[in-house]
Amino acid sequence: MRALWCMQDFCSNQCFSLLRTKINCIKRFIQPMERLESESFSRTCLISRFSVDLLEIKSKQPSMHVIFIPGNPGIVSFYKEFVEALYRNLDGQASITAIGHISHGGKVSEKGRLFSLQEQTDHKVDFIEQELHDCELPIVLVGHSIGAFICLDIFKRLQHQVKFFVGLYPFLTLNKDSLTQSAIGMVARSSVISGVFSSFISLIGSLPNRVSKCIVKNLIGASWSHTAIDAACTHLLQYHTMRNVLFMAMTEFRELSEEPDWEFMRDKKDEIALLYGEDDHWGPISHLEEVKRRVPGINLSVERENHKHGFSCTEAGSIWVALYVADMIKNKILS
Repeated sequence: MRALWCMQDFCSNQCFSLLRTKINCIKRFIQPMERLESESFSRTCLISRFSVDLLEIKSKQPSMHVIFIPGNPGIVSFYKEFVEALYRNLDGQASITAIGHISHGGKVSEKGRLFSLQEQTDHKVDFIEQELHDCELPIVLVGHSIGAFICLDIFKRLQHQVKFFVGLYPFLTLNKDSLTQSAIGMVARSSVISGVFSSFISLIGSLPNRVSKCIVKNLIGASWSHTAIDAACTHLLQYHTMRNVLFMAMTEFRELSEEPDWEFMRDKKDEIALLYGEDDHWGPISHLEEVKRRVPGINLSVERENHKHGFSCTEAGSIWVALYVADMIKNKILS
């Protein structure tokens, strides 16, 4: 009987030892992954008297600081999945800050003031000069849609700090063949129509959350992620947000009626990469061909995975574009 007990104790000890060894192996496997897993956090920052929403991930040992500028609407929570995927694909070697546009979302309406494209751009420059004035790391600019246009302007003004720029589905000049742009322009130019439309949008936002989510999903977000639908219902369906979205669009159409600064782009062609969509009226392939003709040797790519202009509204689009951006940055900065 004693021998049986000894055998039982031995087996128990062996099983416990084996289990402990497996747990330690699993811990060693998981711990490196945990160090890369970093969820983005949101905060509101006061820059030049105006509040703005930020989405950030801070690296413990950064080799660079990536500044992301959204399109219009400039609501950074639309880009949460993209920012987090970009951080992982850069192996945690970059701190990332996504800067929203003034009065696009959030609870601060800035007393009903409307902000132009130039004012939004100036605000981003003020942010970099205020928050990163002591930063010795290279700055990489990443911009989506009109955010790419804003990034080019920032690049021109802060050439001593910016080392690389990546434009995603860039809106750099008007597309005269786009009926969508013509329709948006017509609404944006009329303060009366803009006000009525913004009131209608805010009415949807005032409905119970489950109702507004259902409306957003069925009208525009059938393929959207939960993150994108939440961002729309929380930030976009507000009167002050929509008024600023339309006012900024009006000033975009005025400013982008002129051609891009081809001379600057030629001077910096080795520090610029642009990603176009296969079917994107904001940055059509015809514009890519024009850039190729005007700026020979610039890094141009075409996304053919059907992720669309609003890539950040789907998880698959966010992941694919984040991988592209990470590859561009690694080849330029980390190689």
